[in-house]
Amino acid sequence: MKTLITEDQLREGIRRMAGEIQKHYDGKSLTIVGVLSGSITLVADLIRLLDLPLRVQLIQARCDRAKGVCLGPLVIDEDLLSFGVRGRNVLLVDDIFDTGRTLWDLIPQIDELGPASIRSAVLLMKEKCCQVAIKPDFVGFTIPNEFVVGYGLDYQDRYHNLPHLAALEPNEMT
Repeated sequence: MKTLITEDQLREGIRRMAGEIQKHYDGKSLTIVGVLSGSITLVADLIRLLDLPLRVQLIQARCDRAKGVCLGPLVIDEDLLSFGVRGRNVLLVDDIFDTGRTLWDLIPQIDELGPASIRSAVLLMKEKCCQVAIKPDFVGFTIPNEFVVGYGLDYQDRYHNLPHLAALEPNEMT
């Protein structure tokens, strides 16, 4: 396992991203919608850095799976959106933008719920992996196309709690 982003670098990058979000939404209320479960750590750190009227929601996206492969679009469990988003400025927060399919599937579904606006933020964006015609509005870090763990991201339920981000070597993924 090799460290890609240290704990101090994470803190600084999240502070920078929070500043960009603060500037964009200055004077407006905001509903942060975190995608479970990888975004929990990022959402917790972001909300402590934002000086805005905030509402925090969490969603879980699921898909029909067969043999470990997602066969259709992700579907939001709307029951978790207890306060709703109608008329609110929404910031959809996810851990990583790899292929882009998660945001591609979720943004239109949230848009159908009638928010005033919807933007997206991700901690990590992988280089040269995007398979969709959108990009996140706010990005903490751009990283190479490697399997990353730590700061909420896991591999087989391990490494969620690393305070830094690390890339697993192929022989570590067994």
